[in-house]
Amino acid sequence: MPEKTAKELLLDEVVDHFVADGLGDLSLRKIAAALGTSHRMLLYHFGSKNDLLVEVVQAVEARTRAQFNAMGSAFGPDTAQVVRDIWRYIADPALGDFERLFFALYGRALQGDAQLRPLLGEAIDSWLDAQAAPAVAQGIPPEVARAHGRLGLAVTRGLLLDLLATGDRAGVDAALDIFASGYAGRWWERQPSAMSAPAS
Repeated sequence: MPEKTAKELLLDEVVDHFVADGLGDLSLRKIAAALGTSHRMLLYHFGSKNDLLVEVVQAVEARTRAQFNAMGSAFGPDTAQVVRDIWRYIADPALGDFERLFFALYGRALQGDAQLRPLLGEAIDSWLDAQAAPAVAQGIPPEVARAHGRLGLAVTRGLLLDLLATGDRAGVDAALDIFASGYAGRWWERQPSAMSAPAS
């Protein structure tokens, strides 16, 4: 594995700072002071506060995908358990600030903020690839794995938004459990033939 660049190391420090201390004051000067660097150094590496926040979101998402891959590999074909464990991981209150930041930035990107546009494609495609890979390794047809990855992404993000808005952890967990239950056993063999066959 190649050594990390100075920018990558600094980004790791920013993310670790936010994990330990919360998002708090997002001014570059306050972030720089907490890291023992200067706001000019942050500007040099990231360009602007928005650019830094986008990279923070992307880094946290990448860590979450890595955790997803590790869980998927550990549990093998037990997809229902993978879904439940991933949910427990992403619904951890410790990640709440990042998820609020993600939804806030994603909303601004949808409204046309050019600086934040990179979030739109990456927030979907990178997750579909991450979810499809362990499923395909278990023998699930790629088109089925990707379609269900999209569904899983929509469900978990929707439930996360519900959780952040309402705080109803019991209700949201119950809904997730209903969704996960549909993935017991060799669930892909119960899919309609149209789903199993490649599109013509």
